[in-house]
Amino acid sequence: MHRAVAHLPANHGRGAPIDTITLAHDERRVRRKLLTGKNGTEVMVDFPNSVTLDHQGGLELEDGRIIEVLAAKEILYAVTASDAAHLLRLAWHIGNRHTPAQLDADRILIKRDHVLKGMLEGLGAKVTDVTEPFFAEHGAYHSHNHAEPGHALLAR
Repeated sequence: MHRAVAHLPANHGRGAPIDTITLAHDERRVRRKLLTGKNGTEVMVDFPNSVTLDHQGGLELEDGRIIEVLAAKEILYAVTASDAAHLLRLAWHIGNRHTPAQLDADRILIKRDHVLKGMLEGLGAKVTDVTEPFFAEHGAYHSHNHAEPGHALLAR
């Protein structure tokens, strides 16, 4: 079993990966977890704090090799509206329920929940099933600067 010593951002440019791990949205938030790659590589993640692993990012192993992280396809709802103002109102209602959401220019993606679906349809939204990777917005308290040097590196 290998040990991850750092997480790397998307498009890190650190070389070809030795294996790939595909994780759903909730699974990409890790602190301490054993992960297994597509080719069977076992990786122990044991970071001092929880991190969110980026799609097309990586886990750097103690020997410098890289495991690529990919976002898994998930069964979601795509929420669309009659116009931009309507979509904004729908986003407010989704946020008011502290529901993870991916905000795109013309739609909102959320995890499937029949209660939310009913509420949104009652507000005039069109709610359809889709299967694709989910990239929910980070919460308001995800507040560090992503541009700072060494952002992706953890203490070794």
